[in-house]
Amino acid sequence: MNTFLLMRWPSARAAWLLAAIVGSLAGCAVAPNRQPSWPEARSTAPNGSLPASITQAQSRWVPVPWSHITGLDSDDLQEAWPAWQQSCLRPTPAWKTLCPEVSQLANASAAAQRQWMRQNLQPYRVESLDQRSEGLLTSYYEPVLSASRMPRAGYNVPLYAPPANLAQRKPWYTRQEMETTSAARNALRGKELVYLADPVDAMVLHIQGSGLVNLSEPDGQQRLVRMAFAGTNEQPYKSIGRWLLDQGLIRDASWPGIKDWIARNPSRVNELLWQNPRVVFFKEEALPPGSTPPGPKGAQGVPLTAGRSIAVDQGSIPYGTPVWLRSPGPVTSLDKLVLAQDTGTAIVGAVRADYYAGSGSAAGELAGRMKQPLQLWVLWPK
Repeated sequence: MNTFLLMRWPSARAAWLLAAIVGSLAGCAVAPNRQPSWPEARSTAPNGSLPASITQAQSRWVPVPWSHITGLDSDDLQEAWPAWQQSCLRPTPAWKTLCPEVSQLANASAAAQRQWMRQNLQPYRVESLDQRSEGLLTSYYEPVLSASRMPRAGYNVPLYAPPANLAQRKPWYTRQEMETTSAARNALRGKELVYLADPVDAMVLHIQGSGLVNLSEPDGQQRLVRMAFAGTNEQPYKSIGRWLLDQGLIRDASWPGIKDWIARNPSRVNELLWQNPRVVFFKEEALPPGSTPPGPKGAQGVPLTAGRSIAVDQGSIPYGTPVWLRSPGPVTSLDKLVLAQDTGTAIVGAVRADYYAGSGSAAGELAGRMKQPLQLWVLWPK
């Protein structure tokens, strides 16, 4: 996890809304196999002219021809379409007309999806207000951890629900005070949700804002649940990677570099973790058994899609906007369609994005190392 990732902070997450789709059979009737009717194409601007630039609070959008989106013909748009459909569950006014057409195209070929995009959307290069078009891409993920419902040997690091007096005291106690003062500990008594084995894992979960937990219940049953964001102590976020760099203790502030320092300095773990006074409180969300859980909800209020959701500065790009992302880098090279569905306090600026890598260790490895150049193009209705 790089220094920039350790500075990211999640937005509040709304409660999950799970929809059950039930199929039924009526007698022996068989429905006819009908081809879907795709939306009619809209005409392009006369003589191929481009529209005017658009100025946002933190960015300037400069219109460009579709030929600038060089990865369009090679990207598997069908992978991105489910994320787009999620955004269309909460469309902004600019997308209310086109979102029904997005849904109609869900089962279309990538070629049909590309044709529809060219006919109905206009690409705009995202620039800063001082006309810089290159920025920074980092990444985040959802950890998958083991936990116990009750404290026991090897599992004694609690994750807490919000305390009753959280709203009455702003800011609330710091991370160090929560672990060392009787007033804070009394306020947290009875708010323990689950117990983790490692305080560093708990810090990772606080940084990412949500996580999947393989939970051992007192009766021996195992369940997969999500620890979802439910609030913070409203203390300022401080990067433990930056503290290690400033102290001259490491040169590599990626998450692997931080973990290496921790392994060599186990007696200083509390000292390190207390440098970040900010703490997240959680709520437990049940997940459907026996199925792949959906991603956590981002700031737009829809589940994130691994590899197709990004966090952005909302002053630069509105939530729900399809974005073309290009990032040639040492960790991975990306040239693909993504959706702006989340935000974070460290995600600030016109050309700035945090790439949702998914859940688990492989996603964590990618997220922990990604810090590379970025260009963005918004795809906006004509």
